[in-house]
Amino acid sequence: MAEQTHVLFVEDDDVIREATQLALERNGFVVTAMPDGLSGLESFRADRPDIALLDVMVPGLDGVSLCRRIRDESTVPVIMLSARADSIDVVLGLEAGADDYVTKPFDGAVLVARIRAVLRRFGHASGRAGRAEDTASAAPDGLLTFGDGDLEVDTEGMEVRRSGRPVALTPTEMRLLLEFSAAPGTVLSRDKLLERVWDYGWGGDTRVVDVHVQRLRTKIGQDRIETVRGFGYKLKA
Repeated sequence: MAEQTHVLFVEDDDVIREATQLALERNGFVVTAMPDGLSGLESFRADRPDIALLDVMVPGLDGVSLCRRIRDESTVPVIMLSARADSIDVVLGLEAGADDYVTKPFDGAVLVARIRAVLRRFGHASGRAGRAEDTASAAPDGLLTFGDGDLEVDTEGMEVRRSGRPVALTPTEMRLLLEFSAAPGTVLSRDKLLERVWDYGWGGDTRVVDVHVQRLRTKIGQDRIETVRGFGYKLKA
């Protein structure tokens, strides 16, 4: 997988950009490194990389704006890089459509592990479909319906429809919805969702879950996913 993976890396710090590029290339990735957001956008459109690593604070077009541009055109996975773990930049990046983030300074091995985790879930977005089909009480041909039938999840075709209209979800959002669909009415903790959707084998920042749940709500209905305070979230049965 890694030998064939093309990474777009946008970072304005010369030292970090060169060191990170070398670390990724040593792990078998093909890397295109750009020093600013505008050149990063041009490279994305020209090369269509497999994944984008975007520093939040880059000149020309900042990383959050670049993420929005990319998300307008593609569902390619995006990881944001932020120097401040408690910064609003983290949430802004996730709200812009990023799938994950890594805080600087970071260890090269950790970054590689996070990249591979994102690529695994994007390459196997349908991996949860079987669980949803097995759990649902009525799922002919992999079609799950919720509420009064206005929300349909096709676990075989990997499509979602709301009131008959298709809903565009990123692979991360689709995996999140599949987890909820596999056990409607069951509360799923943030830690459990981090493990199942983000492939975190260790503790992670639950803001990633919260922001993605909110993004999913805007697409399938704000009242479809309930917050159970102190425990997590559940999909209305």
